[in-house]
Amino acid sequence: MSEEVIVRVGCDVPEFEMETYDPAEAGFGKVSLAELKKAKKWTILVFYPADFTFVCPTELADLAEEHEDLKKLGAEVIAVSTDTKFSHLAWRNSEKLLENVKYLMAADPTGKVSKLFGVYDCGSGLALRGTFIISPEGKLVSAEVNFYNCGRNMEELARKMEANAYLQKHADEACPAKWKNGAKTLKPSAAMVGKVYEALHGR
Repeated sequence: MSEEVIVRVGCDVPEFEMETYDPAEAGFGKVSLAELKKAKKWTILVFYPADFTFVCPTELADLAEEHEDLKKLGAEVIAVSTDTKFSHLAWRNSEKLLENVKYLMAADPTGKVSKLFGVYDCGSGLALRGTFIISPEGKLVSAEVNFYNCGRNMEELARKMEANAYLQKHADEACPAKWKNGAKTLKPSAAMVGKVYEALHGR
C-alpha cells in the first residue's frame, strides 16, 4: 500500500478529472475539480473499494439518504472507485440498495486520483474507504480513511460538511464536538483558555 499522501488537510488540492456515471441522468460524463471550483461548489469525494461488493452498497445507500441535505449546503457528492463507468452503471441498476443513489459515480481505473488522496492500495488495485471534503476554493478541509471491513456513518459526514460550511462564513469561530446547526460555537480567545466549559454552558 502506498504510504505517500500527496494532498493533506489544509493544503490546496491539485486539479483532477474523472469519467462518471450519472444515475440521475442515466448517462456518462466527466467531473473536474476546476469546474466545481468555478461553480463555487464544495466537493465531497467518497472512495470505496469496488462495485459488486458487500459493505460498499450499504455505505452508498446511507450516503443517498444524506444527499439532498449535502446538496443544500452547496456540495457536489462524488462516489469513487477504481471500477469503470460501465461497471458503475451495471452495479447501480442491479443492486436494490442503490436504487436511491442520484449522485455521481466516478471511475478511477488507473488509481491516479486515489493515489492523490493516499487511499490507493497497490497490492489490490483498490481504494480504501476514504472520505474527503474540499472547499469551494479547492482546499482540503476534512479527511477520513477506513480499512476495507469497516463501513462509515454518512450522517457524520453531513455533520462535518454542515460545520465546515458554517465556519467558512464565520472564520473567527470554532465548532465543538458533535456540533450541529443552531448549537453554540466557540470564539477562541485568551479569556477562554481553561474556561471552555463556562463558554459552552454560560457559567
